[in-house]
Amino acid sequence: MRDDMSTETRSLYDSLEDRILARDQVGASEAYYGLVRAGRPLPEVIGEAVRIHAPLTHVPYHERIDQGFVNFVNNDHCLLSARATTHLASLLPQRLAGLPMAQTVWYIPTGLDIWNQKINKAPGHYARSGKPLDGPPVKPVVHWPDQEPERIEGSVDEKLDRWLDLVHRGHVLEAYRIFLGIMEEPAHRKEALAQLVFAGLIDLQDRVYLNRSYTTGHKSFRARATVELGNFVGWDDAHHVIYAGALDIGVGPRWYSTYEMACNCITHFIERQKISAIPYGGSTTKEAEILRNTVPLSKDEATAFLDIVLHRYEPDHQEALSRLLLAGKGPRQILDVLQIGAAQVLLETQDTLNFSIPQHCYEYLNTLGWFYDNFEHPQRLKLLYVAASYLNRNAWHARQTGDGREAQPWRASGADTLAPAQLVERIVTAIAALDGPQALGWTRAYLESGADKTPLIEQLALVATRVGNDPHNQELGQILLEDYAKNRSFDRDRLLLACVQHTAVHRKYGDFLEASRRYGAAMGLAELQ
Repeated sequence: MRDDMSTETRSLYDSLEDRILARDQVGASEAYYGLVRAGRPLPEVIGEAVRIHAPLTHVPYHERIDQGFVNFVNNDHCLLSARATTHLASLLPQRLAGLPMAQTVWYIPTGLDIWNQKINKAPGHYARSGKPLDGPPVKPVVHWPDQEPERIEGSVDEKLDRWLDLVHRGHVLEAYRIFLGIMEEPAHRKEALAQLVFAGLIDLQDRVYLNRSYTTGHKSFRARATVELGNFVGWDDAHHVIYAGALDIGVGPRWYSTYEMACNCITHFIERQKISAIPYGGSTTKEAEILRNTVPLSKDEATAFLDIVLHRYEPDHQEALSRLLLAGKGPRQILDVLQIGAAQVLLETQDTLNFSIPQHCYEYLNTLGWFYDNFEHPQRLKLLYVAASYLNRNAWHARQTGDGREAQPWRASGADTLAPAQLVERIVTAIAALDGPQALGWTRAYLESGADKTPLIEQLALVATRVGNDPHNQELGQILLEDYAKNRSFDRDRLLLACVQHTAVHRKYGDFLEASRRYGAAMGLAELQ
């Protein structure tokens, strides 16, 4: 906690910490309401919330083998929820801007010590066995203690290579200490953060069908949250953000085979060289040239490319991507097209329990787009092959599990007689009722009307924020709206439709509007009650 806080402010944060550690959602929320009434700034509130949960949202390993059966150990969403908060707050009217953080605070008590939740020793969001706890709940455990910075010799590139090598080997604490040491050098901070996100983006499992031990891009989501929240709270006050985010990059399991394929695609398709057993390294002159390209795909080119990625097997999509790159098409522009494809898979997901791969695939493509827009990492072209491969697996997984189809279209009868505000009201009502087909039908009617999309976007951000008990609701709503603002490919309205589909159809837990109602009652906001 910062030394310059008043006694009254310290007392408010002490109450927040006490209730979070007691896993008391209602009490933590009431403490947050007090902070809002006191006018405490959002960067400070987020910084303190992260300080409280950072030691308690790590796991020893993101996988267990229990009596010979491989089981997944989930990833933290407290940090990811806070990152989404910083964006959603700016999309909402000022009077509602405190709601996204209210959802984050509501979730944090349920997100502590996932490891013990998974083995039925602690309550929370991931304790879903349906069985009583095995004895009294254990207090949240610090599985990886915080560390002091370690300063090593060498250039910044040599230091970052050393750090990545330790991450690769799973030397979690040594890697974390060295990363802290590099982050103490402000002149090299951006390079360190770029490498942090890169290390997350290359860590992606090589199969999804009949696989529940998901390494679905979460390391990159956590790394992005580290970067954005560090920027948001200020790096002088961001140690707990780094602890919450950067340490986990080295926690296993780690999967690099898809990225290895991407490296070899550069050698085989771009450099047109035979792959051999000699060691390779770095990036090529040809890669750098291609990264400077900005030519967009035509609608026909984009449609043909997505047809290959979504419906054919490898190496077809690697070859198609390579042809586009060698023809001068821009990598970032190709990524816009892949986002449209990932949105289509979301639209074709009807089983409420089947969104895990589609939503994480979309978030990966969003994170990669953000990476392209914020860093000039020399290896980022290779990641385009990773993204295309992930989307291909995602599309096939949908079909292999009985999805991969859009719902029967529901026509919004009489929509042409309604004002835009009335259409938006019907969209929001259908989403809150979890009626995906009606929500999509009204949304299509709104889009076909040609009305200003600003009110629609605001309400989609609000309804995604109102839906609680799982930060995926906020994360996916936020990133789809973010990409709608940035994407320059054909049919970007598909991103808005995917936002509606995910918010309405994705699995909900418990009374999913409770946190929103409580905040509305506490703050006197009738539209939330």
